[in-house]
Amino acid sequence: MAWALALSFTDSDLMRAGTNVGAANYQALLQDPVFFQALRNTGLIVVLYLPASLVIGLTVAVLLNRKVRGIGFYRTCFLVPYVVSATSVGLLMGYIFDRDFGLLNGVLATLGLPVQGLLGSPSQAMLVLTAVFLWTRFGFTVVIYLAAIQEISKEVLDAAAIDGAGRWSTFRHIIVPSVRPMTIFLAVWGVIDALQFFDLVMTTTQGGPANSTVTIVYYVWQLVFKFSAAGYGAAVAYTLFAGMLLLMLLGGLVVLLRRRARA
Repeated sequence: MAWALALSFTDSDLMRAGTNVGAANYQALLQDPVFFQALRNTGLIVVLYLPASLVIGLTVAVLLNRKVRGIGFYRTCFLVPYVVSATSVGLLMGYIFDRDFGLLNGVLATLGLPVQGLLGSPSQAMLVLTAVFLWTRFGFTVVIYLAAIQEISKEVLDAAAIDGAGRWSTFRHIIVPSVRPMTIFLAVWGVIDALQFFDLVMTTTQGGPANSTVTIVYYVWQLVFKFSAAGYGAAVAYTLFAGMLLLMLLGGLVVLLRRRARA
């Protein structure tokens, strides 16, 4: 990490050591439209993915916390997308959501409905990738929430039922407060995971069309390995690192303040 930090203050291309340029790389970030586009795209992923992941994950976990036939199979199905390699998912989704030859547009055309730009549309590509990212990741959220729900005392749930609490009241007043520590953990984890969004972009759109799907991590990869701007790429990477560190510190501070408030 120290080497990468030192690299961010040079104009190195990895083939040579480069010369010291001071803070020029960091100053260049302020005038780089692609960097801000990548920042907006990454922020969009966080804003769309995180709430959906938490809400859907908790809902599915509650539904799976039942003793019915085949429940183990359903639990496994939700976890499978999480363990499948991102490369495989990217290739599959490229086949489904391709603008010209994709399966989805083929179905829409057969039904007489207008075809969509999907991965070939600057306005839709990022939304499609975020939806795919949610599909591949929320299984982890389900597993964590399910484990937390199963730790809730059965006596507490039985007492609530005896007092006449319905499913919604039980969910709102018992389950949600009980899994709050896991919600905080998953929120921090989800933000960090979203900030590192890379594989799906690499295997589907390569940042296009018109940089509409470039993320911070993918932009770093482009700078270092495609444009041979290792020094500038290191500056972008350290900016991302600083942002992630700040979020982790804020998350820890929120947890600490809540614990003190309850004490």
